[in-house]
Amino acid sequence: MTRIGSTSLDVFPLCLGGNVFGWTADEAQSFAVLDAYAAAGGNFIDTADAYSAWVPGHAGGESETIVGRWMAARGNRDRMVVATKVGKLPGLAGLSAKTIRAAAEGSLRRLRTDRIDLYYAHADDEATPLEETLGAFDALVREGKVRHIAASNYGAARLAEALALSRRAGLARFVALQPHYNLAHRGDYEGALADLCVREGLACFPYYALASGFLAGKYRPGANVASQRAASAAKYLDERGLRILAALDGIAAQRGTTVAAVALAWLLTRPGVAAPIASARTPDQLTDLLPLASLRLDADERRRLDDASA
Repeated sequence: MTRIGSTSLDVFPLCLGGNVFGWTADEAQSFAVLDAYAAAGGNFIDTADAYSAWVPGHAGGESETIVGRWMAARGNRDRMVVATKVGKLPGLAGLSAKTIRAAAEGSLRRLRTDRIDLYYAHADDEATPLEETLGAFDALVREGKVRHIAASNYGAARLAEALALSRRAGLARFVALQPHYNLAHRGDYEGALADLCVREGLACFPYYALASGFLAGKYRPGANVASQRAASAAKYLDERGLRILAALDGIAAQRGTTVAAVALAWLLTRPGVAAPIASARTPDQLTDLLPLASLRLDADERRRLDDASA
């Protein structure tokens, strides 16, 4: 287990992404994945009120609803660490105090719980003063409806400003960051943002940890993969991407493990990273991810992956 920053929350080294629940995985399939994850010792689920509002006919909240039904059916709420987000749900976009309050109540209702363990600002809202946003989050923390708050898709300057404001005003502070970060997409996090997380003790939970499935090794020249994410993954099929896959293939073969697990394990070697976020539509897909829990790369393996993805 890994401790989230300065909190008392201990989480599994793989955070299960809930973006597929209610989208490419129906409720029964989602329950099967969640059951398999919990059976493997997993306890950290990431969702958002906006999942999956992009699907025709969906309004958002589908993923939270499935997670809530699953926890109620299994009676395991107290064993799970649940993260959800506010700011991107159609009709409840942004981070005004009114929006945060309404969105939190909706998430609590769909999740069938009385508290959110980790509540993210889904994206920075420069139109709303940080004082208003952090004040609204702080009120929820004081009421016990939210245990800790976190930031997603924040730049280093704004994140630093928010942390300074929380410190100065005595408000709840962000304890974690969720950036777009993986072997094929390194530039957004590495540098100022990573340095800030380390300096301030924030836990980093990278999303798109497998680059829309590309780093699982499914997408290769000539391969025809039937997936909603195929177009997103295909953009990595260039000279650099093939170099990364070759390095992953070699290490996975030597270790007798999966390409996906090696790609996720690389993230755990990076500054500030506490657990990568990855999703699975089926228990079989989850099986490829779970070896991460016991896989630690050595210095030579880390160097090979660093060089291939430079």
